[in-house]
Amino acid sequence: MGKPTGFLELDRAEPTERTIEERVKDFREVGVRLPILGARAQASRCMDCGVPFCHSQASLAGTELGGGGCPLGNVIPEFNDHVYRGRLTDAARTLYRTNNFPEVTGRVCPAPCEASCVLEISGQPVTIESIEKTIADEDFEANGGFVPEPASTRTGRRVAIVGSGPAGLTAAQRLAREGHDVVVLEKNEKVGGLLRFGIPDFKLEKKWVDRRVSQMEAEGVVFRTGVEVGGEVTLEDLARDHDAVIVAIGAEIPRTLRVPGAELEGVHLAMTFLSANNRSVASGEPTTLSAHGKRVIVLGGGDTGSDCIGTAVRQGAASVVNLELMPEPPHERTAEMPWPSWPVILRTSSSHEEAAHLAGEDVRRFALETTRVLDDGAGNVRGLEARRVELVTDEHGVRRLVPVENAEPVIFEADLILCAMGFVGSNAARLGVAVDARGTITSREHATSLPNVYVCGDARRGQSLVVWAIREGRDCAEVVSNALSTVVEEKVLAA
Repeated sequence: MGKPTGFLELDRAEPTERTIEERVKDFREVGVRLPILGARAQASRCMDCGVPFCHSQASLAGTELGGGGCPLGNVIPEFNDHVYRGRLTDAARTLYRTNNFPEVTGRVCPAPCEASCVLEISGQPVTIESIEKTIADEDFEANGGFVPEPASTRTGRRVAIVGSGPAGLTAAQRLAREGHDVVVLEKNEKVGGLLRFGIPDFKLEKKWVDRRVSQMEAEGVVFRTGVEVGGEVTLEDLARDHDAVIVAIGAEIPRTLRVPGAELEGVHLAMTFLSANNRSVASGEPTTLSAHGKRVIVLGGGDTGSDCIGTAVRQGAASVVNLELMPEPPHERTAEMPWPSWPVILRTSSSHEEAAHLAGEDVRRFALETTRVLDDGAGNVRGLEARRVELVTDEHGVRRLVPVENAEPVIFEADLILCAMGFVGSNAARLGVAVDARGTITSREHATSLPNVYVCGDARRGQSLVVWAIREGRDCAEVVSNALSTVVEEKVLAA
């Protein structure tokens, strides 16, 4: 815990952000790091709550974010106490015991730990995420970088990992530090998966990905980019040449817009738009898909939709409107979402704030279902038609969306429509491994239908959070390491 009376003496203080007028002119990170003194003050609010729900993995059953708590089991009260007492080295050591990439989770995690903090009952949880970011960043600066931790001995066992998103990178680092020879295969031109090509720089600057890659290379991990597994290189080939293969390809099949006009020029998937912009920011070259001067509609109210909004604003969109199928969530917890469960409430991101500031009003519109995309007569988008829907409970107690009776269609003008409606599975079927109805790879304790081939991350769970991807990578690495150790022991006994 921190200071025994800290939560009584201090209120929660959010980390500061650059002004909207400043930050929309570039793609640098929005947030400003919480200073050491500020972090120590906020860490002092961590109370002796008896049962620390913030890292209680037992509370995670049921839903994606479950009852709250950190999927990684970060020992939050312990590192908060270290920060409060000025022991940043001990805080970093504690954090790294459970989290390979806290500089990432400290920036892009939705913080289920804070939702289950005991102080959340009063609406003022400890600022766990910003403290985590401060620990990681301060430790990086104190050591002049991420210090490599190469294995002292090598096992001679070879592991291939397909995919370099957070799950694949985590598994690679864990296995390399145990002395295995690890190669990571990435289909894109650079390493990082969605960390590099999906998440905008204003949330996660790519220098953090590059720094981790450099650390892992120093630890012995070999990265091979531009390699598409499932074509000339198959899983069977990899399994034949390696002692184990881990598939960490994510869940990249998007939910598409299935209405008349969806094929028109100007309708694009969110990841196409975000990836093009991230490549533009990295290269300094103009993006191949720009919102500049266009009336933009973003379909989908999740993180990806928010990222599209912030990107479109920075590109100079003429206007941005965000359409969400579901009704507007409540602003506070209700009886249906008691603490410490994850509250499904209205959350306003920095991108929402930016768009609202420029438009003079909230740009979000709820409970609207797209019925068709409007054509300008030349094959281009000129707008979108939607109908109002409502959430009702039928005679069986099942809640479903139905059109509002006698409601007039709602028309929106648009030149660019970005579909950010989630993902429905992975591209694993082409790999020759068994998949379920969702397209995710079936497994038992991370082992797939193919011998010595394992799976982790979104490819196994379906679309999820970066913190879950890291957890998956850690768990899968442990399973693989145990399997490789068993093989070594059996060979020694046989000899």
